Parts: sequence; C-alpha cells; structure tokens
Amino acid sequence: MLRKLVSLSAELRVARVPVIPWGCPIPCFGDISAARVATLGLNPSNREFVDGEGVELDGPSRRFHTLCSLNIPDWSSVDSQHVQLIWESCRDYFDGNPYDGWFRQLDQLIGETEASYYGGLRTACHLDLVPYATACKWTGLTSQQRSTLLALAGGSLGLLLRESSIQLMVLNGRTVVENFEKVSGVQLERRLMSGWELPRRARSSVSGYAHVGVVRSVSGVDLRRDLVVLGYNHNIQSSFGVTREVRDSIRSWIGRAAQGVL
Repeated sequence: MLRKLVSLSAELRVARVPVIPWGCPIPCFGDISAARVATLGLNPSNREFVDGEGVELDGPSRRFHTLCSLNIPDWSSVDSQHVQLIWESCRDYFDGNPYDGWFRQLDQLIGETEASYYGGLRTACHLDLVPYATACKWTGLTSQQRSTLLALAGGSLGLLLRESSIQLMVLNGRTVVENFEKVSGVQLERRLMSGWELPRRARSSVSGYAHVGVVRSVSGVDLRRDLVVLGYNHNIQSSFGVTREVRDSIRSWIGRAAQGVL
C-alpha cells in the first residue's frame, strides 16, 4: 500500500494539488501494528518536513524521508529498500523528533484511555484522512483540491484500519468529523455538551458537540469488525479560547466512553 501511495504523488501533482512534491506520504504516525487507540486529523502539517523558515529539516531534526534523504531524483525511482525506510520513519516517529507542539495536546486528551503515542508500549498512533502534506493549510485548498485528495487517498485509511488492532478512533475537530462521515458513509450521533462551550466577548459562546458512532467500513473497505468512533467539534490545536476546563472535560468524556471498548 505504501508503494501505491508513493506513486499517487505524481497523480496529485498532475491534478494541480499542492502537495509537497519532495516529501514522502505519511500513512501513520507511530506504530499502528501495536496501537489500540488512534487519533484522526485531516492531513500532515508541512512542519513535518520544513522548519519555520520553510527549510527542509535535516540531520537529527528530520522527521520523515524526502527525495533528498533517499538520494533519488523522483518517486518513480523508489525501490523496496526505500519503502522500508519510509515505513520505519512512520513507525518510529515518536522515538525521534516528533512535532510535540501539535501531538502533546492530543496525547493528553486520550490520557484516560491509558494509551499514549509516547513510551515503549506504543499503544496509540495518529492517522490522517489524507496521508500527504500540503504546502498550505487545508483551509487554503480549493474545494476541488480537497475532493481530489480525499478521492485519491481515502481508501488508504480503510486499509490501514482493517490491518490494525485499533479499537477506538478519536476525531480531532469539526472538519475531520464532517469529512470522516463522508468517507465512512456513517452519520455519527451528535450531542450538545454544556461543559464544552467556548466563551466569546463580542458574540455568543461557541457551543461544544460530541460525536459518537460505530463503523464497519471506510471508503468502501470492510474493516471486518466494529470500530468505535468518538469526535468533538473543537480543533484543540487551532480553536481560539479552548480553556483548560474544556480540554479536561473532553479528556474525561473520552476516558468514560472508552470503558468497555479497550
């Protein structure tokens, strides 16, 4: 599957989707073969490949492989050894130089499930709806570009989940929830959560919603089991004014919902 994702990089460029052309696809962050809990986002950040100045990460700062690190001219030159190196960089992500500014917050949210990205057990991993980093944020893509990414790469998520032992998946934010519902064909149950409101000075508070469901297929891929899915509408890393109290409430809710699943 990883080799297929690599070959799709060329198709995405032809379709004028601004993926980072020299960065490898990232099917997972962490050891999906050992994880029982997964978090789900939209697509990898460009910061997995570049620093704040847009310069490619290198040496001990490097997180994932690129054409430069693999010493190949293009992705059509990938061989089985290159694929193995890419996979190892995904599996061992949290043992190296993870993007802690993003992942530590999610790791705290799933803390009451007793799973974590970090440490020797590798009991949690992170997945994305689209395994390609783009030069701009998801909101900077056109609707056509987003649809192209989801259509070309959407099946990879289902295949990853089917071959894993993941029992619980947590969706990070409203946009992730909405797009996951599209690719899974399942409408998650939506619940208003009074303790999740985000206060605003000049306008009404932003309501907090929980999303709950069980899926058996994703993008037409039969998972061969029930997968419990939890989500929330706030983007923990990006939503302005997400208070400690709201984070703690979401964390407790995830912990309670996970009981009997894990």
